Amino acid sequence: MIELKENKLDIDTYLTLRKSVNWKKLSVPQAKMALEHSLFTVCAYDEEGNAVGMGRIVGDGVVIDYIQDLVVRPECQGKGVGRMILERLIKYVKSTKLDDTEIMLCLMCAKGREEFYKKFDFIARPTEALGPGMIQYIR
Repeated sequence: MIELKENKLDIDTYLTLRKSVNWKKLSVPQAKMALEHSLFTVCAYDEEGNAVGMGRIVGDGVVIDYIQDLVVRPECQGKGVGRMILERLIKYVKSTKLDDTEIMLCLMCAKGREEFYKKFDFIARPTEALGPGMIQYIR
């Protein structure tokens, strides 16, 4: 049984889950500020209380939000944990949308994970109307 906890993600858990999927190493101050500036976090725990996944929402909460750091430990992938986290993140964003408006929910997924997100109505770019996503690393 997986339990989701909202807005309880701590620095150590955040860094450990990122490391489990070989993402870039962050400094503790980076991790602290990232979590403090998140609009919403969710962390998934197994029946023994071990963190097995997480996700964050960053953005302005009314015009555009981003799903950030959606991670599921490799040994727990394919068991519905990612789906549970993603559904909870989407539910949160829907709850912040102002009446009679729309909010854009964006993400950048790892290569090969596009089909997972398409199941939740995300659109892969580029399309006829939307250019490709872009990124810049500032060092």
